[in-house]
Amino acid sequence: MKKSPLERLMETHPGLEIWWDSSPLIYSSWAEGVLKKSAPGRREDVENQLKRLYDPDHPEKTLFRGVTTNPPLSLGVIKTRESLVARIIDDLIEQNPCIDKESLFWLTYKEIVKKGAEIYLDVFKQSGFRYGFLSGQVDPRNLTDQKKMISQALELASLSPNVMIKIPGSREGYEVIRFLTSQGISTNNTLTFVLPQLMACAKAVQEGLEIAKQNGVDLTRWRSVITHMTARYGDLGDLRKEADSLKIDLSEADIRWSEIAIFKKAYRLLKERGYPSKMLICSMRISPEMDGKKHCWHLEKLAGGDIVFTCPPSFIEGIFEYLDQTEFRPQMDEEVPRAVLDKLLRIPYFEKAYREDGLTPDEFHSHTAMMVTAKEFSKATEEMVDFVAKRLAARCG
Repeated sequence: MKKSPLERLMETHPGLEIWWDSSPLIYSSWAEGVLKKSAPGRREDVENQLKRLYDPDHPEKTLFRGVTTNPPLSLGVIKTRESLVARIIDDLIEQNPCIDKESLFWLTYKEIVKKGAEIYLDVFKQSGFRYGFLSGQVDPRNLTDQKKMISQALELASLSPNVMIKIPGSREGYEVIRFLTSQGISTNNTLTFVLPQLMACAKAVQEGLEIAKQNGVDLTRWRSVITHMTARYGDLGDLRKEADSLKIDLSEADIRWSEIAIFKKAYRLLKERGYPSKMLICSMRISPEMDGKKHCWHLEKLAGGDIVFTCPPSFIEGIFEYLDQTEFRPQMDEEVPRAVLDKLLRIPYFEKAYREDGLTPDEFHSHTAMMVTAKEFSKATEEMVDFVAKRLAARCG
């Protein structure tokens, strides 16, 4: 039986994990859409590959080892399964008369997280609590409000034992991660783009873990992953702008190398220093195109790593379309080409991102990629609030 590109990727390292970057609630409808678009001659292969990625009836036997979600992805649940979400909201209104729209949004979001986590609970239990986590994110509008983030994190963590809390890479966020780790609560550091953030998280987790051990906290269900929002760093920040101002010509391949360089350095430092967190890559692209062939260097150049790749629906479709014949080999330990790295280091945006002390914690939330992404996530959150507000108005007048 033909293996999918993701199955071949997993074979490059026993610790390599593939996660689903969306709610499990939409997988079946997405898979049906993929099959409809498949060429007749490939339909059977694609159907089998999709079922091996994730089988709603037997998730514990399939390839996905966990799930990441965020506000835009949760908004996707509303758009894809509007009738289900409408029923959830209506039930919550009945249970909570006179509720305000913000409180109703938060209850709705928690219910979506809870239902998704329950789907993966058997994976969590059967793997001895190593796999089967679902990441639920605190409200991105509160990325510098430590008190609110802790309050929401504790609520999310209480929904199911396999809920992992996504906390943003702000100075306040790392204080929250340290606290949650000290309580034995699993975390996923998000809105992270540069090495100073990634290392700040690793240190916060290590410090929190030491506190937990001193206090005898049960850590049998604990995990930590650190997300690098890869292409968001290269595409949404000031890399091209600064390169242009310095008259440095950056190719598409150079931009991808900038992202991969940061990830590889963080991975190496975590391993060398024995930090307990695992690196996770998201925001990947089918890129660059070389000699008329599309590549995905985010997969290819990081193959063979003890890391997590989290893949959204549209990205998986691209993998099926463009990487069907790609053979992966371990490349995680291979260096970034010296000439490329030297060119990138002439650009302050990259030089600061690549140096461990290139940004202070107080500068994290004002990094351009952070600001653009936080704004996007906040907008998606507001759209969710608007949706529940309309249901509330229709029911309560």
